[in-house]
Amino acid sequence: MDEGSDSRFIYILKKIFGNNDQQIEEHILEARAEGEIDRNEVSMLLNILELDDKLVKEIMVPRTDMVCAGIDSSVKDVADIITNLGAHSRIPIYRNTKDHIVGAVHAKDLLDPLLHGQDDSPVLSLIRDVSFVQEEVKLDEILSLFKREKLQIAIVQDEYGGTSGMVTLEDVLEEIVGEIPDEHDQERPEDIQKTSDGVFIVSGRVPLDEVSERCALELESEEVDSIGGYVAAMAGSIPRQGEFFTIANRRFTVLEADDRQIWSIKIEPNKKA
Repeated sequence: MDEGSDSRFIYILKKIFGNNDQQIEEHILEARAEGEIDRNEVSMLLNILELDDKLVKEIMVPRTDMVCAGIDSSVKDVADIITNLGAHSRIPIYRNTKDHIVGAVHAKDLLDPLLHGQDDSPVLSLIRDVSFVQEEVKLDEILSLFKREKLQIAIVQDEYGGTSGMVTLEDVLEEIVGEIPDEHDQERPEDIQKTSDGVFIVSGRVPLDEVSERCALELESEEVDSIGGYVAAMAGSIPRQGEFFTIANRRFTVLEADDRQIWSIKIEPNKKA
């Protein structure tokens, strides 16, 4: 990482204390013990050190939670989405599906046509360019990109070029300073939701070991890491919505999937014949 990037702080720390992150962490904890820095500062410093270990896919808003608008939307359509769905001030615009994001519309760009009674005008002319990043990009690199290009959001793509999710500058900063509350924020659903009668709604991206622990299952694989990948491997291909399988005496029903991956699954006690 070059010295001109947003990893400069990490670079300086490693130059002073050596390249061993554990040594740096020990120095930070020693400074806290001696009263030189407080607990909040320690937390932020340790979080900064972890930026080059975390990947964009770990913090992104997943595709299923992305609030977007179609390219044929009107100014009023997009304004309604921002107002009623608690979306970000920048709304990704897609052609046909979320796999084809063509840009984004900023909320402030809607003001002029709305004030001039042009609610039904197409939003197409207001679309701004948007940047694309890969799932495996590290957080210190995406932070550098945001600063260098003066960006607030980027679309995250999977290995096939499809849309995997969206990451914002706020998402990255929250990894350093913690949750940044916003009066317009809506609570995002848990990746594992327990409904009733032992039924779980699980995001396909949840790690296999976490599903095993939360759902009292014994699922292991040397080939895949996520529950979505596990079910796809068991099926031999990406199953369609509504398909179900019996695994570990539970019924796994695919709630949402596309050609590349499973997005959500229902896990429930196996129904007796």
